[in-house]
Amino acid sequence: MQANISSALKWLHLNLDRAGAWVAPLSLRVFLAWEFLEAGLEKWNGENWFQSIQAAFPFPFNYVPATLNWQLSMWAELLCSIALLVGLGTRLSALILIAVTVVATAAVHWPADWSTLSELAQGYSISNKGYGNYKLPLIYLVALLPLLFTGAGKLSLDALIERCVKRR
Repeated sequence: MQANISSALKWLHLNLDRAGAWVAPLSLRVFLAWEFLEAGLEKWNGENWFQSIQAAFPFPFNYVPATLNWQLSMWAELLCSIALLVGLGTRLSALILIAVTVVATAAVHWPADWSTLSELAQGYSISNKGYGNYKLPLIYLVALLPLLFTGAGKLSLDALIERCVKRR
């Protein structure tokens, strides 16, 4: 009985590992592509509001014209989200989206005034109560890290290109 349970657990572990090599990075890529594509399309169809927050951008973006910042952000979100979705240039796309997210967090989502960790912790929310709202950008940053460090996974154009290059 104990041997059956042990072998069943080994089988489960092995198959979860195999599936995880495909499913885990793909699910992260789809989740992040959806989010960043939506943000890019919102900028594409919307009006530039970066001028009102230009001073809040971290260096060197606070010296870049607001229109250029808007374009850089929009195109990064649009192109990198599509690249993530198909798994092409995944590590570079993740790095670019990390930079976009850090700038957005510093400019828009981080609490403007806080003096204690308790006040800072109030910004870890999805609200607009004056304490910031950096919870979602932090989730995106954490979700981008595995793609940056381990790549797109087996179900990606990156993996297909790698397999084709190794065959030569």
